[in-house]
Amino acid sequence: MTKSQDEPAAPKVTDRQTFQAELDALRVREKAHTREGDAIAAARRRLPMVAVDGTTPLIGDRGPVPLLDAFEGRRMLIAYYFMWHAGHPAPEQCEGCTWYTSQVRELDYIHSRDTTYATICQGPHDEAARYRDFMGWQMPWYSAPRSSLETLLVGRPIGMMFIVCYLRRGSEVFETYWTTRRGVEAMDNSYRLLDLTVYGRQEAWEDSPSGWLKRRQGKASYRTDGRPIAQWARLKAGHSDDLGTGKH
Repeated sequence: MTKSQDEPAAPKVTDRQTFQAELDALRVREKAHTREGDAIAAARRRLPMVAVDGTTPLIGDRGPVPLLDAFEGRRMLIAYYFMWHAGHPAPEQCEGCTWYTSQVRELDYIHSRDTTYATICQGPHDEAARYRDFMGWQMPWYSAPRSSLETLLVGRPIGMMFIVCYLRRGSEVFETYWTTRRGVEAMDNSYRLLDLTVYGRQEAWEDSPSGWLKRRQGKASYRTDGRPIAQWARLKAGHSDDLGTGKH
């Protein structure tokens, strides 16, 4: 196989039998990884839980509501805490939160398990709701004032991205799990699929052979041409990114 100067390096070419033998060897590790993931999930289900004030106020489209209302009558709640830069225009909002939230679409299967998914934005509701509408997101959307975040995220840095899981027992609310940083990849399918390809995520930190295709060192993973990647399709479709901040 010839390689042009513009082509990145690629795996060696082999026959089908050799390829399948090496893939079969890797499959053993993949299955072990899956079983370990199942074991971790089992341990997660056995964690203790901690009480949370279910009356903690959030702000929805119709005004203030208690955290209890975010359950929408279901037993469990998965809340994504969205980072927010108050007063900043859409291009300057969190590209990571935009990336992950854009991949949360079909919620019926989650609902069928007596669970609600909702976004809790860590910023002003008017701005954040405009951003939600600009992006075309359909999940339940709330904002949390600083005082509520201090209650809900006690012991954690306000302003970070989080997934927090809750259980409701009557009017009592309990926190059962939380994660941040790469833990929020639970919301993602793009990276999961890219991980299956020869060049992977194309991130600078990945362990890939020399000459493998990668994004430029230091270039934001979720951002192109000054905006979170997912915004470009919305602009092309004619949606306004005016957040009411006077900047867009």
